[in-house]
Amino acid sequence: MNAIIKHFRKHWQLHAMLIPGVIVVLIFAYFPMYGLVIAFQHYVPARGFFGNQEWIGLGNFEFIFSMPNFITVITNTLSIAIWKIVLRMVFPILVSLLLNEVIRLRFKKAIQTMIYFPYFISWVVFAGILVDILSQESGIVNDFLSFFGMGRHFFLGNKDLFQGTLIFTDTLKNFGFETVIYMAALTSIDPTQYEAAAIDGAGKIKQTIYITLPGLSMIIVLMLVLNLGNVLNAGFDQVFNLYSPAVYSTGDIIDTYVYRLGLVDFQYGPATAVGFFRSAVSMVLISVSYLCAYKFFDYRIF
Repeated sequence: MNAIIKHFRKHWQLHAMLIPGVIVVLIFAYFPMYGLVIAFQHYVPARGFFGNQEWIGLGNFEFIFSMPNFITVITNTLSIAIWKIVLRMVFPILVSLLLNEVIRLRFKKAIQTMIYFPYFISWVVFAGILVDILSQESGIVNDFLSFFGMGRHFFLGNKDLFQGTLIFTDTLKNFGFETVIYMAALTSIDPTQYEAAAIDGAGKIKQTIYITLPGLSMIIVLMLVLNLGNVLNAGFDQVFNLYSPAVYSTGDIIDTYVYRLGLVDFQYGPATAVGFFRSAVSMVLISVSYLCAYKFFDYRIF
């Protein structure tokens, strides 16, 4: 205890800097959790949030689990989210390895800027760009496919193509951010290891396998742990701005389902129950992923 007090007194300025962030987290992350009680109520807005609401226990959960399209929504969410996680790890690693071999610094920075720029564009704007690019009548993608005799496709209105479109466009928009992270991690690898490997006759491929990838192992584990916690978060902003009733069977996810259930159909109890279910599962997944990272990779957050 004395050591903790001594440490706090020595670094009290750093702890004081955390106060605004802690307040924001409390206001926007912890205090709203009281609203989860709606998942166990027959919530009527006219009675007020703190009014005398009717408690129905697990009735809302029984209702949502009995809905015929709930399993479809869960399946869509898992399918989209898992593929996004896989591609958003594979592509950044490959691109960072390729960029690491580029000698010309200006060209390297130009490529980094080009792939990083879409990350800063909101999904509202990016979705508008995609609607024009993927338009069946005048989109540049369909013009290209038509030129080579592949026909025109309705990427945003065809249920068989919609999931693939979501996954590819999400990777296109966000993989630049992860690439920067891996590029930063590559700078921590001792260059003398490459020199020693080259003297021993190891080529670029062997250097990548035995030096580069082991050097990136900790950041890869970290990104995997962070991403597994979002396995039930398939990207509301993207899906909401791109989907339509025609693709609900393959493109509807938990977040958009909760939006329609709560804010469109005014079924606040079932909508909160779905959100509660997703949060609980996400907490379990991120706990398991951290435990696996600690047990098998000796990864610690402190």
